[in-house]
Order: sequence, then C-alpha cells, then structure tokens
Amino acid sequence: MSARFSILRHNLHDTSTKLLTRAASVIPAGVNSPVRAWGAVGGDPRFLVRGRGAFVWDADGNELIDLVCAWGPLIAGHAHPDVVQAVSNAARKGTGFGAPTPVEIELAEAIVAAFASIEKVRLVTSGTEATMTAMRIARGATGRSRVIKFNGCYHGHHDSLLVKAGSGAATFGVPDSAGVPAAISELTSVVEYNDIESLRASLAADPPPAAVILEPVAANMGVVSPAPGFLKAVVELSHAAGALVLFDEVISGFRVALGGAQELYDVQADLTCLGKIVGGGLPVAAVGGRADLMDLLAPIGPVYQAGTLSGNPIACTAGRETIRLLDKRAYETLEMRGAALESGLTSAIRAAGADACVQRVGSLLTLFFGVESVSNFGEASRTNTEAFASFFRAMIENGVYLPPSQYEAWFVSLAHGDAEIERIVDAAARSLGA
Repeated sequence: MSARFSILRHNLHDTSTKLLTRAASVIPAGVNSPVRAWGAVGGDPRFLVRGRGAFVWDADGNELIDLVCAWGPLIAGHAHPDVVQAVSNAARKGTGFGAPTPVEIELAEAIVAAFASIEKVRLVTSGTEATMTAMRIARGATGRSRVIKFNGCYHGHHDSLLVKAGSGAATFGVPDSAGVPAAISELTSVVEYNDIESLRASLAADPPPAAVILEPVAANMGVVSPAPGFLKAVVELSHAAGALVLFDEVISGFRVALGGAQELYDVQADLTCLGKIVGGGLPVAAVGGRADLMDLLAPIGPVYQAGTLSGNPIACTAGRETIRLLDKRAYETLEMRGAALESGLTSAIRAAGADACVQRVGSLLTLFFGVESVSNFGEASRTNTEAFASFFRAMIENGVYLPPSQYEAWFVSLAHGDAEIERIVDAAARSLGA
C-alpha cells in the first residue's frame, strides 16, 4: 500500500486542539455551525487546512480521504483545476459589485436548463434563505399561512421550519430551538416521511395549508429514499387541497441527477430550493419555479426578498464551472462509484457480523447502525448512535473523514476513484472488526 493511503501515523491532533481552544475564546464552542463540534461522536474536531481531489489535510498534516466534501457541494472534488482557474480569473476582475453581472444570467440559465419545473430563478446566498423565500412566495400566492413539513427533513434554521427537524437539531436531541416563538411554530404542521396517510389527514385539517415542503430524497436523517409513488402522491394530494409543493433539493439538486430528484423520480414541484452544488463550494443558493410564482417577487411583485451578496460573481462562477462538469458520463461515474462503495461496505458489515445497513441514492449514502433499514425519522432515531460514534473515531484513525453524525449523508465525488473506494472499504472493515 502506498504512503498516500497510509493510516494516520501518530494520531497527531495537537495543533487542531490548540486551534479549538483559541477559537472557543471568540466563537461559540469554537465552531460556526453546530455539527462541526463533533458533539455526537466525541473528541475535538480536526481543523482542515487544505484539500485536493478526494483528500483533505488537517492542521497537523494528517491526510484523510474525504466523504464530507464540504457537506455536498464539491461533487467534482476539492480544488478542481477548472473551477479554481475560473474563480481566480473572476476575482481579478473584482470580488463583488452589488449590481447585475453576466455570470448571474449564465448560472440561472444552467439551472433552468437542468430542471423541467423551473422557468425562473432568484439567486440567494444560503439554503436557509432559499427555503425561507420559497415559503414566503407560497404564502403570498395562496393567501394562506400554514405549512406542512415532514419529520426529519431539515430546511434550514429559520423559525418557521425549525420544528422537529433532522440534521444538527436531531443530532443533539433538540427538535425545536429556544428563541422560536410558539405563535410561529404553530403555523407548521409535521407529518411522517413516506407516510401518505398522515399527509392526507394534515391537508384536510384547518386552516388549509399554503404549502407542503420536503426533501424528495431525505438526507438530514441519514439517506432515506422516497417509497415508490410517494412523491407523486404528495404532489397530487397537495394540489387537490390547493397547496403548493416545495421541494428542498439543496442536497439532492444536481447531486442525484442533473435535474435533481425531480428528474430521477419523474415528478415536478411548484417551487424548488437549491444550494450546495450551484455554488461549487462557495455560498450560492437559489429558489426557482413556475414563472407566475417567481414573478411574485419584488421588484415586480408583492413578495419582498433582497440580498446584498446575492449573485456574487465569484460564487456564481464557481457554480457555473461545477455544473459544466456534470455531463451524462459524470453521473454514470458517480453511480458506479456509489454502488461500489455500498457493495463494499455491505460486505464488510456481513464479514464483521455487525448490526448495520447501508442506504444509498446515487452518490449519497449512509451507514446506519442497529437497524435493518430506515424509511422515516422514527426509524432513524432508533439507530445506535454510540456504535456510529465508535465507528467514526476508528475511521478517522484509519485515514477516512466521515460526517460527524449518524444522521448525515456521506458524499462521493468524481475525484473518488477505484483506489479511494477500496481504501475506504478496507478502513471500514478494520473499523467494524475493531
């Protein structure tokens, strides 16, 4: 085995520990997003300083195969030369103008071309802002206030949707947040993912809902695929009740197919929220949909939304260049590599006699402990998080960097070749055996 795939030589993390202490004096818990604190897996987070291809290096010089990929946007791997060159060229022309730029149009055109359900797009800065804007459009269009969401689907940290959420909130066992007024959370109804009858009952309740929002491929309670016919039933029942359908494809968009989960499952939403890959690792997100709905936005419509940094030219350039890399062959490669990793992990689980399973959609997957399968958040919450924490720590000692939570998706990139997949499976076999 080459030195490139060697295990961490001396478990060095002193520099990361010192950086965490320094950060904690000026940043709450030393991190700018809760799951980065490793609270669900124990130990101190590694501070990363460099990435290339499928690898990252921490502040102590340890090399790790990366299955976080900045939580999804780096579908082409770290520091792809085409993206780096384009961003460098854009930065030389200016880092931002607060005015329209041609690259905003190019990115918007790429999004519209990829999604059959999207006729117009408004670029924003984060996935949270995208879902917040989509909800505001839906309420403005329908004149209704109540929104229905699915338990375990995470749509950002704004007040209306931080109710029984997955992702970081579930990781720490806090489904709601202090500071969210009860009057706002009461406008959100929660139903079970993959349970069409619970949705049917909520749609029939008063007051009538403005919208139903969901991740078409759930990726914030671990990866959970929609049951056959589930997404089409959501659309049909919601429309029959006069509600709009909002798909949160911040993770699945451009990840599971060029046209996201909507292409993969042959279904269309009224409004779609995108992020991650549309920024190529830089902060860009978008909300898009039918022209009549999108034209409700200011300055031509009554629904207000604004953002000084929206459509930043450097971020839009990174997104445009990343999307240009995603042709048919790229998705075939991602499917092949994802399937190889799933197969290898499943074999390792069986060989070790471990109580675990792997769930995958394309290049998204999760290894769950303590269950045979997961179809909703109730089942996800019964997984063995202590076993995952032990596995996580063993994997990082074996040179593989995983998301530090049982409830997060692993991300395979185009930079993960056969050798990297083999190395990950080998590390998993040793970690499970230990």
